[in-house]
Parts: sequence; structure tokens; C-alpha cells
Amino acid sequence: MKNTILLFFIFTFFGSAVVGQSLPSVFSVDAKVLAKNKARIQNNDALLMPAFRRLLEDANKALSFGPVSVMEKKNNPPSGNKHDYMSLAPYFWPDPSKPNGLPYLRKDGETNPEVKEYKDKEYMPRLCEESNTLALAYYFSGNEKYAEHAAKLIRVWFLDTATSMNSNLNFGQAIKGTNDGRGAGLIDSRHFIKLMDAIGLMKDSKAWTKTDQNSMQAWVSQFLHWMQTSKVGLDEMKAQNNHGVWYDAQRLSLALFVDSTDLAKRIVEHAKIRLDKQMTDQGQFPLEMERTTSYHYTTFAVQAFFTIAALAEKINIDFWNYTSPSGKSLQKAFDTLLPYYAGQKTWEGPQIKPFEIEETYPLLMAASQRLGCKTCQNTLDKLAGDKFKYLRIHLLYL
Repeated sequence: MKNTILLFFIFTFFGSAVVGQSLPSVFSVDAKVLAKNKARIQNNDALLMPAFRRLLEDANKALSFGPVSVMEKKNNPPSGNKHDYMSLAPYFWPDPSKPNGLPYLRKDGETNPEVKEYKDKEYMPRLCEESNTLALAYYFSGNEKYAEHAAKLIRVWFLDTATSMNSNLNFGQAIKGTNDGRGAGLIDSRHFIKLMDAIGLMKDSKAWTKTDQNSMQAWVSQFLHWMQTSKVGLDEMKAQNNHGVWYDAQRLSLALFVDSTDLAKRIVEHAKIRLDKQMTDQGQFPLEMERTTSYHYTTFAVQAFFTIAALAEKINIDFWNYTSPSGKSLQKAFDTLLPYYAGQKTWEGPQIKPFEIEETYPLLMAASQRLGCKTCQNTLDKLAGDKFKYLRIHLLYL
């Protein structure tokens, strides 16, 4: 009991979970919250232990993943260099009226199985996800084996000369018969946001060296430069739907990783303009509502804005409570969605495949903590059911 009281006062007044231990260098989650939850786990807090044990189970499975690299794909990119990332646009299919099927035709919401033949698109998101899982497990448990494997995965994909990915997405989400790559391909790299956090979680591990850190910052700087100067990158910057928001979210994460505060501030200001332009006075996103899976894409767009708000906290900008000149806000966007998440309303827009309710969990938790939503925790509990106590988000929020 005395230890618990002591830890409480340490947290309250100093914001650090373990005396003498530095906070993790994370961006999309709160480092102080992670530190407090780490101490709660060390104190066997019954509310966190189920989620912590599930995290370790996931991390133990992740130990058998990879390493993987861009060199494993069977198809060469148009450059002829396998170090270049390559993927196909998921919603484009061969034209049955043409002998060679070219150019491909769009079937929104219907994924062409041919996409899976291009392993970069499969491997990169999983690499980021597994690295994040392993890094979290290392941070909360202190077990170096998790950091060692995460570091190995990252080095092989990004840093090792023989296997590294070139710092561009020139050939992302290509449409056969139309282009070799397009701005929309940058949605593939939104997973880098989790990767930046994974690296920061390992900063006290001997598995992630100063050389690794410097090399990764150099890679990210090059990729960030490509994002903001290439035709492909600039096309995505102009996107007026969820693609543009995720472009800013990942760009902000990368800017924070390389410690470019001025750029980060400009990106948040750009995101404020996006919010004002992309959302209606009723809190909807018209370009997402046009999609055949509009429930998913509306949620997806709000997820991107929430991610920007979380990242903006690192440079002391409160995007959570921002209201644009025309009255647009994250609060309004979320309030519009909440009745659907809570089952009080039925989604009226197109949705040709079942909506995955798990997509709402991070939004509900974030709204509870940052927007003062008093019903969100109960809604999340009801939606998750028996899975609630195992959710990883318990480790990321207080």
C-alpha cells in the first residue's frame, strides 16, 4: 500500500513512472501515460494485467515474423530496382472487354486479389505493426529479446545495404495501363506513424544503437524530402479526402521524428485548413460519403484527424479543441459519428461490406480522454464485450 501511494505522488508531481528512467520518445501516444502505466504493471495493477499479458502473447508471436524486405517481391518495379517499393491500386481490376485487360477499371471497395502478389504492400504494414508490438512489449516488460527482434526487422527493411527500401514511394498503388505509381500510394506508408513510436520505445535498449538512430533519421529525412518535393508526393498533398489527411498525419510524425519543429507546426496549420474544407457544417465528409464503404472511410478520415491532434500535442498545439473559422471541429466530427457507434442510429450511406466495429475503439477511447465524452467508455465496453479488458488501448491511455 505504501509503495502504491509513493508511486502515485511520483506520477502526480513528476510525471515519470520510474525514478531515473527517461521517458520514451513517442509521438502519437503520451509518453507520460506510458510511463505511469508501466509502473502500474510493475505493481501488478489488476486493471492492466490482462491487456499486458495479451500484449506479451502478441509479442511472442511477433518474434517469429520476418525479417522481411522489399527484395522478396517477384515483380520488378518499372525502375528495375527491387529496392524501390511497389504496390498495386487495390480497387482496380482488368478490363474484361480488352484482350490484355488494360487499362484496369475501378471497382471501389472491391479488392483485386492480384494486389497480394506484390509483397511490399503486405510486408510493410505488418513490419510496422509487429515492430510496434515488440517495442511496446520491451518497454513494459524490460525484456531485451523484444527490442532485439524489432531492431532487426527495422534494420533489414530500412538500413541494411543489401535489403534496404529506397526512400520513396514512386511506384505505390500503380494502376496497370494508366500509370506506374500515384500519389494515392502514400496511404501505404501511413503505418510509419507506428514505426516512429516503436523506435522511440526502444531508445533505452542496447539493441537499438546510436548509429541505428542516426541512420534511421537520415532515411526519414530523405523520405520526408521526397514526400514534399516529388510529383507523386505533391499530388497526395493536394488530395481532398482521407488521403490528404493521412498524408499530413504521417508527414507530421516524420517531422517530429527528425526534430523539425517548424515544419511540424506548419503541417498542423495545414491540417486545420483541411478540416475546414473537407467537413460540412453537419460534421460529415462528402468525399468519404461517396465511397461504397462510406462508414469505413468516414471513420478512417476522422482517425487521421485524431492522429494529427495527438501528434500536435508534442508541439503544444491543441487541435482537439480547435474550431475553424466556419465552425468545423473534431468535436463536431466525432459527435456526428457517435450515435452510429453507440447503435442509436443506423448508417445511411453506402457500405457494401460489413463495417469492422473495432475501427471505432481508438476513437472512442481518445474522445473519452481528450474530448470529454462521458458515454464513450461505456460504449466501448459494450462493443468490445468479453474482449474489453484485453484491449491494448488500456496500456496507451490512463
